[in-house]
Amino acid sequence: MMTRRHLMSVFLLFCGTTFVFIHGKQYYTAAVYEHSSILNPDTHAIIDRELALKLMNKNLDIYEKQITLSAEKGVQIIVFPEDGIHGFNYTRESIYPFLETVPDPDKIKWNPCQDPHAFIRAEVLTRLSCMARKGRMYVVANMPTREDCDDSDPNCPRDGRYQFNTNVVFNDNGDLVARYRKQNLFFEYAFNTPSKAEHAIFDTPFAGKFGMFICYDLLFYEPAVSLIEKYNVSQIAFPTAWMNASPFLTGVQFQRGFASAFSINLLAANLHIPQQRMTSSGLYTPDDSFYYYDVESQEGKLTVAQIPVNPVSHNKSVDVCKTSDHLQFTPCKKLSRCNAKRSVDISQVVFPMIKEDRNNPPTFHSIIHQDKFTLIPLKKPAGELEVCSQSLCCHVSYHGKFSENELYALGAYDGFHKSNTYYIQVCTLLKCANASFASCGAHTTIAHSTIDFVIWGNHSTQHVFPEILGSDVIPFLPDGMGWKNKIYTMCKSDMSSGLLSANLYGRWYEKDNSL
Repeated sequence: MMTRRHLMSVFLLFCGTTFVFIHGKQYYTAAVYEHSSILNPDTHAIIDRELALKLMNKNLDIYEKQITLSAEKGVQIIVFPEDGIHGFNYTRESIYPFLETVPDPDKIKWNPCQDPHAFIRAEVLTRLSCMARKGRMYVVANMPTREDCDDSDPNCPRDGRYQFNTNVVFNDNGDLVARYRKQNLFFEYAFNTPSKAEHAIFDTPFAGKFGMFICYDLLFYEPAVSLIEKYNVSQIAFPTAWMNASPFLTGVQFQRGFASAFSINLLAANLHIPQQRMTSSGLYTPDDSFYYYDVESQEGKLTVAQIPVNPVSHNKSVDVCKTSDHLQFTPCKKLSRCNAKRSVDISQVVFPMIKEDRNNPPTFHSIIHQDKFTLIPLKKPAGELEVCSQSLCCHVSYHGKFSENELYALGAYDGFHKSNTYYIQVCTLLKCANASFASCGAHTTIAHSTIDFVIWGNHSTQHVFPEILGSDVIPFLPDGMGWKNKIYTMCKSDMSSGLLSANLYGRWYEKDNSL
């Protein structure tokens, strides 16, 4: 599903580069391809280079077709997913025949299409380079690579080589212009972690600086956040093999929230393997979402959009978020519930009323995405609630049209995810999978209740990702969001579909190393 604009456009050609102006603003044309990868049936088996190339060339044939289609649409940069060429779940030994050496493009200038024999085992690099050259576009792809080492390096692995999960970038002439090696591996035992986080940046004539990182990197300060904050990068290429994890980390949901939080353009390309919860690709600007999410189809999908060169958010100020005067940015006096002054016509509302008794305490706990949340149910069609977890207190002011037997709750969690991985502070307004408290946080994709809400929290971290997900996994932009008086606030009204979840997903990066 994609949003579309119908605007007057002007196209200019200067020194071989096309500039698109829409209502006076400069845009470039970008594409992401969600790839239904042809996978290795036995990733632990040891095969030779010939068989490895046979598999990779099948996927590269599909890449080449997508680049041809993209060229016809005037695409200037295309992003392909993580693991799309070779697959995943290899051992260190079984991935060996898939590896190629990628020199540091800051030190060695190389065009594999024009000089394919400069490095041994460069067949994949050569094909990608020639695709970029023929299609006259920048190509961002992911592949497994190697870097040989010896006893002079005290950290050199016993087999004499480092193995990396690597992004490569070719410009529209086929030159290798950037390389990035993944810092945050996700159970990827075939690969090594670089000795220090890399900040990969490449320049383009149509949109200036691009940065890139890979999949799990998106959840950490290094290199994702530091790349944006320290190097002032506002265009991000993001190959990923993302496994959707509701209710906070569905791909389109977190990708949308990440682009909103930093007011950047995010070009995200995922694998398409629905049986492994892999689908979610898109091109996200501060004000628009062009995305693909489909758990039914087995086909890949090319998404093309006009992306603003200068990503600036419009009309998303926190000042548009209104609550009653006495409620604005102040906590409730009681943990369980405060009453909002705003009235609502409930004559047509069907709502599963929850009785106040000892079997229904004011708050309850539920495991959500492997973390123990404290929650409070929405018991009336309109009101204000507060719930706390350690130092984090979350609030919501809401009114809605609730569907019968749909239970919603406000939740809070302040702590390490899964006890020991990374630190989060999360406020969530979410639909439970059914009418039981125990189902709050379980996977669900359908909601019929429409809710206007303002949600806010006293997060201790400045890095909060605003997420709104509607029925059928539709990401929505907030009406307003941001900080005021040390409180992070987000609001939304008049949604076109039922609400699945509205989250303020905070990442307290400084706490990650405090265990």
